[in-house]
Amino acid sequence: MQISMDYVTDILYKLLNIPSPSGNTVKAIDFVENEFNSLGIKTYRTNKGALIGTIDGKDSDEEITLSGHVDTLGGMVKEIKSNGRLKITQIGGYPWNSIEGEYCTIESNDGNLYTGTILTTKASTHVHGDKTSSTKRDEDSIEIRIDEKVKNNEDVEKLGISVGDYVFFDARAEITKSGFIKSRHLDDKAGVASILGIAKYLVDNNIVPNYTTNFFISNYEEVGHGASAAIPKKTTEFIAIDMAAPGEGQTSDEYSVTICAKDSTGPYDLELKKHLTKLAKDNNLNYKVDIYPYYGSDGSAALRAGHDFRVGLIGPGVDASHSFERTHREALENTIKLGILYLTK
Repeated sequence: MQISMDYVTDILYKLLNIPSPSGNTVKAIDFVENEFNSLGIKTYRTNKGALIGTIDGKDSDEEITLSGHVDTLGGMVKEIKSNGRLKITQIGGYPWNSIEGEYCTIESNDGNLYTGTILTTKASTHVHGDKTSSTKRDEDSIEIRIDEKVKNNEDVEKLGISVGDYVFFDARAEITKSGFIKSRHLDDKAGVASILGIAKYLVDNNIVPNYTTNFFISNYEEVGHGASAAIPKKTTEFIAIDMAAPGEGQTSDEYSVTICAKDSTGPYDLELKKHLTKLAKDNNLNYKVDIYPYYGSDGSAALRAGHDFRVGLIGPGVDASHSFERTHREALENTIKLGILYLTK
């Protein structure tokens, strides 16, 4: 099974560099839609702005849906402070210290972009001494220093920046010669790139999947309701393709596809887990089975919404999730191969 990994990593790199925090995902959705269309895959959008692409299968009475989410973590202007700096509120969940020192971009309501840096209110050691390191990192101690000549809130407002404007964190995407991809927002753009890799393989090799297959690209997963609605009605099995989380006490790593047995919302479908595990084992894929106690997926959202189908979760291992993330080409390739086997065997 020859996977076009140069295509996958190129798509991933481009997608990582399109800002798309939850609620501000149109440009990323446009990008994925164009890729589906270039492959000859028909698409449509839901009322919430999610994207669905479909490949007809041998059996159209039942359908399979694979999901990945293009929305990411981010921020929003909460307050324009009297000193001309910005207080932000989180989009998605992450530790405040994970964004300290990060470059960012503020998008004003009229579409203008302003760069800045995320700092603590006591960033200078030479001014604050020990308070620089001892200050608790939270919403009250983190602020944005805008790269404009502003001294007060009136100066900021004259730029057109206002409460409710989006803040994008710089992805800083990089692909190393050793095959690592390090970037913010691999959750879940690595999963979306894997889905496009699956779709391209089927199209390029003229393979018709066993069942009509939908690719559901959600845009509100990070805030909990990405795949809660508008899933194709004939879906009987739903596989979320989202990052696996390596770390202490976990089996996942950055080189394998992980099959998730259970996350914070409970166990995934047992028969699906067994089937996916057998496919991976029988075809000599690098795979792991793991459990994530602080994790939820689009599959979780779909089940909570009351959908009556079997749900599984697979994905590439992404180190330092919701922080300074990293994965490897091998994890993407193993994820793509398991997805293809699942759709065709």
